[in-house]
Parts: sequence; C-alpha cells; structure tokens
Amino acid sequence: MTKLENPENRYINREISWLQFNARVLQEASDTGVPLIERLRFLGIFSNNLDEFFKVRYATVKRIVEAGKGGKNELGGIKAKQLLEIITQIVINQQAESIRVLDEIDTSLKQECIYIINESKLNENQKTFIRDYYFQNISTALVTIILNDLVVLPNLKDSAAYLAVKMEMKDSTKQFALVEIPKTVDRFVVLPSEDEKSYIIMVDDLLRYCLSDIFNIFDYDTISAHMIKITRDGELDFDSDLSKSFVEKISDSVKHREVGEPVRFVYDKTIEKDTLEYLMQKMGIDNTDSIIPGGRYHNKRDYMGFPSLGRKDLMYDKITPLRVKGLSLETSIFDAISKKDYMVHAPYHTFSYIVKFLREAALDPKVKTIKITIYRLAQISHVASSLINAAINGKTVTVSIELRARFDEEANIHYAQQMKKEGVNLIFGVPGLKVHCKMCVIEREEGKKLKRYGFISTGNFNESTAKIYTDYTLFTSKSSILKEVNKVFNFFETNYRIYNYKHLIVSPHYTKSGFFKLINQQIEKSKNGEGGYIRLKMNSLSSYDMVDKLYEASNAGVKIDMITRGICCLIPGVKGLSENIRVISIVDKFLEHPRVYIFGKDEDIKVYISSADWMTRNIENRVEVSCPIYNEEIKQEIIDNFDLCWSDNVKARLINTENENEYRVDDNPKVRSQIALYDYYLEKLKN
Repeated sequence: MTKLENPENRYINREISWLQFNARVLQEASDTGVPLIERLRFLGIFSNNLDEFFKVRYATVKRIVEAGKGGKNELGGIKAKQLLEIITQIVINQQAESIRVLDEIDTSLKQECIYIINESKLNENQKTFIRDYYFQNISTALVTIILNDLVVLPNLKDSAAYLAVKMEMKDSTKQFALVEIPKTVDRFVVLPSEDEKSYIIMVDDLLRYCLSDIFNIFDYDTISAHMIKITRDGELDFDSDLSKSFVEKISDSVKHREVGEPVRFVYDKTIEKDTLEYLMQKMGIDNTDSIIPGGRYHNKRDYMGFPSLGRKDLMYDKITPLRVKGLSLETSIFDAISKKDYMVHAPYHTFSYIVKFLREAALDPKVKTIKITIYRLAQISHVASSLINAAINGKTVTVSIELRARFDEEANIHYAQQMKKEGVNLIFGVPGLKVHCKMCVIEREEGKKLKRYGFISTGNFNESTAKIYTDYTLFTSKSSILKEVNKVFNFFETNYRIYNYKHLIVSPHYTKSGFFKLINQQIEKSKNGEGGYIRLKMNSLSSYDMVDKLYEASNAGVKIDMITRGICCLIPGVKGLSENIRVISIVDKFLEHPRVYIFGKDEDIKVYISSADWMTRNIENRVEVSCPIYNEEIKQEIIDNFDLCWSDNVKARLINTENENEYRVDDNPKVRSQIALYDYYLEKLKN
C-alpha cells in the first residue's frame, strides 16, 4: 500500500486514509479464512464504498482543482491536483487487486461445485433457459441507446453499468450503441443445477449472449460488447425557488444527482481503442476525471447480493440476538427503565427493544408526546409505522427527519410524506446544519406530573442496519439527561437560541470545547504524575484541531489508545509528536459503528457514547449529542467492550505511518473481538 507521501507532515491525508480503510475491506475479501460467499460480499462492499468515495470525496477535490485552488492546507499538505493523481493510482492498484481476488474466489467456488459461467460456456439446455429468461424477464426492461454523430448522447445514469456495443456493418461502416444493465432485474441469474453442480450467469453475459436478439434489425458482420460505468458528483445542489417545499427541493436534488458532473470513468481494458475514444468524446470525459481500466465486469457492489444457493456452510453463522437481562419484550419497558438505565448493544442484543418502546408509547393512554430524531430509515420501517400509529392514537408526535442523509434521501422522503399525512409534526433539520444525533424522549402523565422516558443512541433507528452495525442505545428515565435532550429539540424549533448543557455535549456549539476540557483534565493528571489515560473508539478522525489536541496530550505523557474503523488523519507512534498514541482498526463480519469516549481510570473515569465522530463536519456542521454514562454497571460494560476490542489480534490492523494495514500479531491467546463480545453477553445472561 502507498506510504505516507510526506512524512514531515503532521497529518495523513483523509482521502488516502479512507482508501486504506477500503483496502482493509478488500483484505476481508482476500482472506481465505472468511466464508467463501461472504468474501464475494466483501468485494461488493469494497466496490460500493469506492463508488460513494468518488461521488463525494473525489468530486470535492476535483471541484478544488477546477476552482483554481491548491487546497494544500485543507488536504493535509498535498495539493489537490497531485492528490487526484495519487488517488487514481491507488484505485488502479486496488482495482487490479480486486480482480485478482475475484479470480481466486472464482477458482474456490468451482471447488465447491459452484460455477459462474459466461456466454461462451453455455450448453444447449442453458441456452434455451437463458433466451426464455431474457424474453420473459429482461427484454421489456431494457434501454438501448443507438449512437451516431448527429444525436447528443443522453446523460448516462450515475453508477449504472452499460454494455458498450460496436457493430461492424456489412457496408464497412461502424455502429455504436449502449445497453443499460437493468437495475430492476437480479445481477446474478441462477441456472438450473445439473449433476449437483450450481451454475450462475451474470446478467451482463446473458445480454452478451442475446445481442443478436437485441440488435436483430441491424445488418452487421460482427458485434462485440464491453462494459463501462460512469460515476457522477454526488453533492446535492439546492435551487432557490421559494415556491417549492423543502421536500420538493430535496427530491429535485436527488434527481439532479443522476446528471451531476462525471468524476470517474471505468472501462473494460480489452475494449477496442476506437470504441473507447468514441465514447469518451461523446461523454465529454476529460483529464480531471479518474479514468480507470478495469476487468470484464463493473458494479462489483452487486456481489453484496450474491445468491446464497442454500449453502450455509459458505456463509457466516447467523447469531441469535440476545435479550438484555432485566429488560423484557413481554412487559412494560417504561416500568423497567423507571427503576434503572439499560443498554442495548446491537447486533448482539435485539433491536426489537427500540420498536417495543415506541409501540408501547403509541398505545399507552398516559403518553402525551413523543419526540425523535431520524437520520436513516430502513426501507420497511417499523419505527416509522410506530410513530404514525402514535399520531393516529392522538399523541403529539414530533419527528426531526434529516432529508439530506446522503444516498438515503428517497426512503426518508417517502416516510416523511407518510408521517405528515397522518399528522406527525415534522422538522426538517436546522438551517446550515445536518441533524445527525440519535435520540428520543417521551412525556408520560404519572399522577399530576409529566415524567420523561427516552433513549440516546450511537446509531440509526434502522432495523436493517441494526443486524450488521454495532451500536449502543441507552434507555433512561434520568431527568437530568432527558431535560437536556428536550433542550436539543427546542433548539430545532428556536435555533436562534443557544442552550446551555450540564451533562450532554452538543454540536455545533460545545463538542470541541467539551472534549478539549476532558482531554485537558487528563493532561493535568499526567503533569501531576497521576497518569492521564484516554481511550477512544470512533468511525473516523479527520479534524486537525482534534488531532493536534491529541498530539498535545501525547507530548504531556497521556497514554491514548484509539480504535478507528475508517479515516485516521493522526499519525501515531512518532517520537516527539505522538509516541504515546496507539491506533488500531477492526474490520470484520459486523461494521464497527459506535463512538465511545473514555477519559481517566479507576474511580473518576468518565464514559460517553456519541453520535459524533471527530470530524470537522460532526463538530461544526451538524447537530450531534454525546451522552455521559452514569450507571456504574453500564459504564463498566462499555469499558469491558473497549478492552475486548483492544485485545483483538485476529481482525485488528495497525494504523501507522506506513499505511500498510498490517494485522496486529502478538503472543497472546487469539481474540476475535466480535465473537468475544457475543460470548461476553452470553456470560452476562448466565450470571
């Protein structure tokens, strides 16, 4: 992997750091210890991640170049134009590695009697099946664009895959065309099994076989097809039409994303030169775009949906989500959390507790109000239906729903429209800020008073991602916490007021200063000989201010252990800069998602769960909430969890100046933290 370009810099460039994170995902695809079908799915995740990277981060750097700016200060010491070149080279190398990994997996699949075949390897029965499948399932969904010099090429869809077709006509002319791979059909077509062997053909190759049917009106001698894909700038642009609602503006912006500026062009490297030149000229691809030669297939993200074929032996064992001791799905959750706080740790614990809490609130005649923030909803959301149910039952339901949750806007718009129709009070964020905090508070009439119950989470209230993302949700009735949660909701509606908080740390006003204060306390302890200690777990660290503060703490002697899944702009282990900082990254079966911040040790330890990474956007441009953990049992549970993750010597990689994603190796017994955490919770239930 690429080494740090300029070692004297204080930071690792965030784009390069992100690409190294995605290399860790690709490592999972190449790991022969990972079940075979799961390896294919990791390959799909790698590709999907890369698509989003180009839509957002590459597009941002490209805009800096086009604006004529250097961008060196913003990009960690690398000029924007140079960074585009570095990114393209890294991605070309990673794409080559992904092709190698795919070939290796294909060989292993054959050993398991699973054959992914192309159009040249079909037997007669398979040919008959495929032509019937084409006419029954695909032909009516197919979009075919005939190209010529007189017709302007329509905007190709972002991240859609196309077959670029060249016909050598009998009159010695050439005819070009594009066939769009339909998203409405499965990318993998399972053919009838034969002799206990499974056969799969990709829909791309099925279309290659059926080219004569697609182009039967043309008089050609030869025909060929090669895949291309274009990725467009994924930034939303809002118009200023005052007559449009915010929902309409977001909807229009999502549609506009399909025709944003191209930022990456991927093509089959075996494509004929004249076809490639013709297409690039028609599409207006220029040298600031990332032009990447690839293999026969693109959109490898579709491997995330590779069919299981009933082969459980080639997939991860599914875990059974556990219950939380003392918290029942069969009795009142309000009664339970009125007595003490509870913590749900998905996916080890069932997400059903969150839905049960909302459904109970929707039905309970004593519940008067429900307030909740929503960032990413599942396509089929029991959370949304519970809130609608509550509104129908006469509760005052307020939902702050973020319509700008990147690439999830459409699901959120759909449910926002449904909720509005049923009388839910919708708040569309705060001007200039995304609402990224995850929290809920309800008010329940008990005697002559209103008592608050609620939860604060590190993750989205999303049933689908809760099965694969690790996240904490704290259930509480603690008035000191929930009173301040209510203040955050007040801020949504009166955002000209800045509220004070004694317990919560809230962005954009207090996150930097709040965590600086906690870090300063550890600096003072270290200076006083008491041994400052900080443990951090987050998705990404890219705020230079936060990095510099950690460098300051390290130089004061504070020991800092960090687990960052994704971006890490901090350079650990450098003498005189960060010699007291150690950083690892864990990529495994589940996506590590919780943000946990632990300061100190022994009796005065402070523990926070948070929706906020230490990125500039989370600190300055979003509404985020970090919540202290006061329950001693839960506090110890989170510390235990961190220590288990820190001891991982199976799936943990070392983050260092070399950026080589080396696995941590030590002489301790093997610990795979995600397996160990499930066992930890099993043991807690027994005890």
